[in-house]
Amino acid sequence: MSQERRVDLEEIRALIQLATEADITELDVDAPHVKVRIKKAARNSVERVAAGVPRTDGAIPEAAPGGLVPIVAPMVGTFYRAPKPDVPPFVNEGDDVHAGQTVCILEAMKLFNEITSDVNGRIARVLVDNGAPVEYGQPLFLVDPAA
Repeated sequence: MSQERRVDLEEIRALIQLATEADITELDVDAPHVKVRIKKAARNSVERVAAGVPRTDGAIPEAAPGGLVPIVAPMVGTFYRAPKPDVPPFVNEGDDVHAGQTVCILEAMKLFNEITSDVNGRIARVLVDNGAPVEYGQPLFLVDPAA
């Protein structure tokens, strides 16, 4: 009978540090208990998609038609609008948001990752139903930065 090994966040942090310090552009780890891909972005910063950490390279997502800016899923997972089923959602259509504000949670491998807005504006549309699976890069919300 095999025991299931839990993902050790210290191991992931060590991999991120290794990728930051080493002269490599991409690091893939495919172990029986976890798969991790770390890619260096411009200027030696590490894209921390696997950990659900917001972008730190200062880039603003490309605008969608109509000037709306999408908030996209940084990983594959299950989309939740609220931290618990019996509490209000983080944001609703028409709510003002600011950069760094939590807008939803993505669950991946029993880990709940807070997803934050990269821009200031107003939520124009919620594109995903609560509890629905999402793919990497899938738009979750559309934000009107002019509002």
